[in-house]
Amino acid sequence: MSISQEDQPPSAGALDARLAGYRFERDALGRSAASVFRLEALGLPTLYLKVEEAGAFGELADEAARLRWLKTCGLSCPDVVAEDGDGVHNRLLINALPGSDLASASALTPLARVELLAAALLDLHRLPIASCPFDHRLERRMAAAKARMQAGIVDETDFDETRLGKSAEALFAELESGRPGGEDLVVTHGDACLPNFIAWEDGFSGYIDCSRLGIADRYQDIALACRSIAYKFGEALVQPFLDRYGMPATDPARLEYYQLLDEFF
Repeated sequence: MSISQEDQPPSAGALDARLAGYRFERDALGRSAASVFRLEALGLPTLYLKVEEAGAFGELADEAARLRWLKTCGLSCPDVVAEDGDGVHNRLLINALPGSDLASASALTPLARVELLAAALLDLHRLPIASCPFDHRLERRMAAAKARMQAGIVDETDFDETRLGKSAEALFAELESGRPGGEDLVVTHGDACLPNFIAWEDGFSGYIDCSRLGIADRYQDIALACRSIAYKFGEALVQPFLDRYGMPATDPARLEYYQLLDEFF
């Protein structure tokens, strides 16, 4: 299916030469805030094109940098094919990974999917933090959350059910008052929800939507993974995920805190 003219991504720069012969289809893969297009053509590799408005809160340059770094670590993720910007839009062209995201990989059982998520996070969290150039520790993430709140881009209608009706300002006050005393630092994905991990019948294919990857408390990933699993499969599969990860007991306050922090992103 081809997309309509008004849905066509903006065209500018040398990246366009890479698009010749492809047809475009809007795609909801992963949880990126950018517009995502799936590109297909007979005899050519499937690609994804991400498009965002240029500005202070753009994430595509961050994503490209992190994908390139992940490759140097030997972990699977999309290749950066090309990227550009014209001051109005930023664009990122990447290759497709084989398989489906873990939220929709129906060839795998739900239990297999949560165990693959746990294993993928373990591989990421075992990377040496000294080698990671991306700092997403709480001091920086809270500053980013505050900037997003002050810019008016925190979507209060998309808060988790238990927080609907509250203002971003009220939630930020909770962030400040409930801040944990320390951080168990690892290299985190930053948005460790089921749609951001790809798998096929033979196992894990790779990480996507990596713009928030960086050094942070491991609960940044554990909290969002637990929430995603409970939402998609029910609470019963949260414990098998934690057991496979090697964290059979969790700190409920930290889970709650990092889920609260995620409301700002």
